[in-house]
Amino acid sequence: MTTEDCALCAGSEMDDALMRTEVWSDSLWRLTTAEYTEVAGFSYLEPRRHIADITELDGEEAATLGSTIAATSKAIKDSTGAELVYVYVYGNGIDHLHIHLAPWREVGSPLVDEMIKGNRHIARLPSGAEVLVSDRYPLVDHEISLAAIDDIRTRLNSSG
Repeated sequence: MTTEDCALCAGSEMDDALMRTEVWSDSLWRLTTAEYTEVAGFSYLEPRRHIADITELDGEEAATLGSTIAATSKAIKDSTGAELVYVYVYGNGIDHLHIHLAPWREVGSPLVDEMIKGNRHIARLPSGAEVLVSDRYPLVDHEISLAAIDDIRTRLNSSG
């Protein structure tokens, strides 16, 4: 996809078609809020530069991501009276990074507050601890998890 084909790169020109309104922006980021939604205040934070996913953030975008999410989430939370603002990043719908900022309340919220699909059960670990496990998606073999932990640690500690 080119930036000419990207609805999010078009900025405010596409807001009406996407049924959202720009509520804040700076030279790097843009925040829009959905006009038709199950959750008042549901917003989208996206970089102005066309990048496909969060792994492509660099420079000032990467340096300001945390503070930008914090500031925009606080405004959303304060405005809506939400107890929390969930931060979601999905990467397979639109080929331009957009971070969903979703105000959540314990009572009456349509948002799912669990990460595991479908029916779940409690599983006891060898340590005696209990975890919630999907009936459809069993726990990954522990050795595979440990290998991933080691590899991620190595990659992060050897870069930069």
